[in-house]
Amino acid sequence: MTRETLPAPLPPETRTVGQVVAEAIRLYGRRLWPSLPLGLPLAVGDTLAIATTTVEKILILVVATPAFTLAFAWASAIAADVRPRRSTWLRALVLGTLAFLPAAFFFPWFAILSVAWLALVGLVVPVVMIEDAPFRQAWPRAIELCRADYVHAVGSLATLVIVFVLSRIALAFLLREQADNTIRVAVFVADLIVSPLLFLGGALLYFDQAARVDSGPRAERRR
Repeated sequence: MTRETLPAPLPPETRTVGQVVAEAIRLYGRRLWPSLPLGLPLAVGDTLAIATTTVEKILILVVATPAFTLAFAWASAIAADVRPRRSTWLRALVLGTLAFLPAAFFFPWFAILSVAWLALVGLVVPVVMIEDAPFRQAWPRAIELCRADYVHAVGSLATLVIVFVLSRIALAFLLREQADNTIRVAVFVADLIVSPLLFLGGALLYFDQAARVDSGPRAERRR
């Protein structure tokens, strides 16, 4: 029986939402051990947020925002295979924290609004990490990337969130039932394993949007 070869992935400027997720999974598998710690911030935050009120969830997200930013910066460095300077890390931390703070307030009660906001400004982190953009140029560049194909950016981030939520629910249920773990332990392990896809997928989205900027308007890419 002959083994069928998979079709080659589309180039970033025409990559679909589904392929963003597929490429994130592929990158995760290829760089498993460097990527696995990316799940720690969300794993800790979700574990602490169990059985809390909406206000308490918001406070947890706000406190954890710098950690989320560092995880995204790390994912960007992994995706681009770069080693930024300390000053670049600090710049990404400051700008990324400012970008993620509004999403922390929105997410517990209106998640899609957080996704839409992060699609607009969230790419400021890979812009700094990969392009080493200074403070004044990072925000305009992030907006430029967003405007290249905002529908693709929102769709990719929303799909990554949906895949993450469904996967962690299934994995947490399996861990709890098969291993007789507590809910908190099951949620922590599930988040630790699955959530790196969120950050890696967001980092890969930078390359999609950057390629779309270089390749011209959406109608031209379709032709």
